[in-house]
Amino acid sequence: MKKLVLASSNPGKLREFEALLAPLGMEVVPQASLGIADAEEPHGTFVENALAKARHASGRSRLPALADDSGICVGALGGEPGVHSARFAGEPKSDARNNEKLAQLLAGKDDRRAHYYCVVVLLRHAEDPEPLIAEGIWAGEIVAEPRGANGFGYDPHFFLRDFGKTAAELEPEQKNLVSHRGKALRRLLAKLREGV
Repeated sequence: MKKLVLASSNPGKLREFEALLAPLGMEVVPQASLGIADAEEPHGTFVENALAKARHASGRSRLPALADDSGICVGALGGEPGVHSARFAGEPKSDARNNEKLAQLLAGKDDRRAHYYCVVVLLRHAEDPEPLIAEGIWAGEIVAEPRGANGFGYDPHFFLRDFGKTAAELEPEQKNLVSHRGKALRRLLAKLREGV
């Protein structure tokens, strides 16, 4: 597998996946460059949404497809925004409005624990009955004031005690080593190498 389509048009995810896959010498083709629009994400679980995105991209490109679905889950909010992370504050998607809504909902709450969750799916072809699936979790907490200019999504509010920084204050290479997406992709690549 030397070439695959990435089932995402999110520029932040594209940068992270390209950096993580570069050492393998794999050509990563963003679906938009093939004229493939984003798939619908109607499901209530991350894994179902990731599978739907991978099938959509693979079916239209006739290439193996890699997709992820990820989001931030906040304990004090019953796991929300979860699968609704990208559109938490409604349409059109807006990181700024999503972060503002999250900060408002957590105002005055003591429990600010949160974790990012990511599931990645690799399909060899659109009808692949044995998708490769891996997941990653990255624990932190939500801070009221945003910090940092790197990353995307909720990264400016996602504080990491071990680093004393938000995810948006980490360098991209450092983030890829510890993030939910980095963990999930490394687990997926390990499965690939094992020939699973």
